[in-house]
Amino acid sequence: MSRAFVFPGQGSQAVGMGKELALAFQPAREVFDEVNDALGQDLRRIMFEGPEDEITLTENAQPALMAVSMAALRVLQRECGIDLKKVAAFVAGHSLGEYSALAAAGTFSLSDTARLLKARGRAMQEAVPVGVGAMAALLGLDLDAAREVAEAAADGDVISTANDNAPGQVVLSGHRAAVERSLELAKQKGAKRAILLPVSAPFHCPLMAPAAEVMAARLAEVAAQAPALPLIANVTAAPVEDPDEIKRLLVLQVTGMVRWRECCQTMKAKGVDTLVEIGAGKVLAGLAKRIDRDLNAMSIGTPADIEAFLATI
Repeated sequence: MSRAFVFPGQGSQAVGMGKELALAFQPAREVFDEVNDALGQDLRRIMFEGPEDEITLTENAQPALMAVSMAALRVLQRECGIDLKKVAAFVAGHSLGEYSALAAAGTFSLSDTARLLKARGRAMQEAVPVGVGAMAALLGLDLDAAREVAEAAADGDVISTANDNAPGQVVLSGHRAAVERSLELAKQKGAKRAILLPVSAPFHCPLMAPAAEVMAARLAEVAAQAPALPLIANVTAAPVEDPDEIKRLLVLQVTGMVRWRECCQTMKAKGVDTLVEIGAGKVLAGLAKRIDRDLNAMSIGTPADIEAFLATI
């Protein structure tokens, strides 16, 4: 069995995430303590108790999702003796999950990762005034068809493909008017569904350029080590290990498309047969089956999940 450890992105957050891990395991509690200290805020309270609108805020959701991923991983390492390099061949993450993957692989410290994601979430939120941008999921269209829809919907506005998640699941992002125009155009082109997403900003499109500038400055200040195992990068769908190149790609990722379908295909082509999703929810495990039926997938976000994973080692 050849595994890759993968880390979820925004949308997987839920009130109560990580609480079972914290109740059951000291290493998980230590992760949440360290993240709280790094940010100077009680993020754990928001994660465990809500309210939902606070955990959904981009600047909270991004470090919180990373914290849950790292808590689950720390339990595997400290309580179960799991060595990431011995059980996985690659790491990868969806959007903010790429930072979780890099923290897991030792490129960034946990505290630095938390601060980077807080800054990233805030910068992405502030890049575009609320209501000016939007995102839409097109279900049942492939990437080329989705690009044609975006081109037809633009009419002078910004709109582009933001996420290529799986065959027949592409997300568009840009100015609200263009994204709204894309909904009907996508249906005319044969989309099964075209729906606006409940997000607060148009992520992964050129409108995020101000946030990319912020992240370039913040990443330049942070120490980075070569990852313990290669990262499959969102914007290239290819392995990367050089710390300076990783930082460069993280800046491009703010405005670039998340090529998740291709990332999974790259890992499969390099011998991976099992994706292990570390953190909240089961979004990436669900996408894996849509991308390639031969890819096995499991999720680790609770004590019961950890037991199930250990049974496979």
